Amino acid sequence: MAKKKEVEPAKTTEKRKGKKVETTENEPAVVQSEIITSEIQRSPEEIAEENTIAQKLLSLYNLQQIWSKIDKIRVIRGELPNEVRDLEDNLEGMKIRIAKYHADIEDFNNKIIAEDNKIIDSNTLIKRYEEQQNNVRNNREYESLTKEIEYQKLEIQVSEKHKTKFNAEIEKKQEEIALFNEKLSEMEDLLQQKKSELDGIVADTEKEEQELLAQVDVLQSKVEQRLLSAFDKIRKNARNGLAIVLIDRDACGGCFSMIPPQRQLDIRLHKKIIVCEACGRIFIDRQLVESQNEPQE
Repeated sequence: MAKKKEVEPAKTTEKRKGKKVETTENEPAVVQSEIITSEIQRSPEEIAEENTIAQKLLSLYNLQQIWSKIDKIRVIRGELPNEVRDLEDNLEGMKIRIAKYHADIEDFNNKIIAEDNKIIDSNTLIKRYEEQQNNVRNNREYESLTKEIEYQKLEIQVSEKHKTKFNAEIEKKQEEIALFNEKLSEMEDLLQQKKSELDGIVADTEKEEQELLAQVDVLQSKVEQRLLSAFDKIRKNARNGLAIVLIDRDACGGCFSMIPPQRQLDIRLHKKIIVCEACGRIFIDRQLVESQNEPQE
């Protein structure tokens, strides 16, 4: 039995916005409407908004590129600035400590002088009491004067012990000061060496860094303050200093978290600024970056 030949719906060709679009007579009206809608170009407002977002992203990306160069220059200097700063702080702290030890020694010397004065006073009293013993009228007065003499002698012994203690403290402080002065001299030599090394590196890179910083000022003036503040905040919190990154192999170029296809599409459309949900970095489309380097016709 022969099969019935299926009749294909007739195709018509219409011109829509300068393009040929094939439709079928039996195609539903809703589907045809969707096709027509997809062919309509975006409004001038949408294009302008997209261009504005794209310009902002490019400004931030170019700013990031300059900051990355500055960061590389500062990496060349390594930890030298921090080492110099730490040495200066340690030197200042040691000088303050030495000054404190000198003040302690002066205080101990004043205390020794005070104990010497006590000893002099006690000896004066002993001599007076001994003279009075020669003129006493009874034993009770004599014994009373004897007790006073013994008390003053005990006071002299206490003062002598205090003097010995203070002298020991002074000697200890002086020994520590001698050690600190020795370390101070070594640290000053090391600081001078580090400063010379740092000055040499700075001399080689300072001109380039100043030129890059001047470029940063120019670019920052073209970025709105709210966006610039967010950019600076992200940069400070990022370990590698990257605040705006490309998508690399469907992942964030900063933290390498995977990005869903729909989110990648949104990034390519440039309708809004999109940040990584994992690290907070701003995304920029690679094609947009490459387009700014293409020669203009």
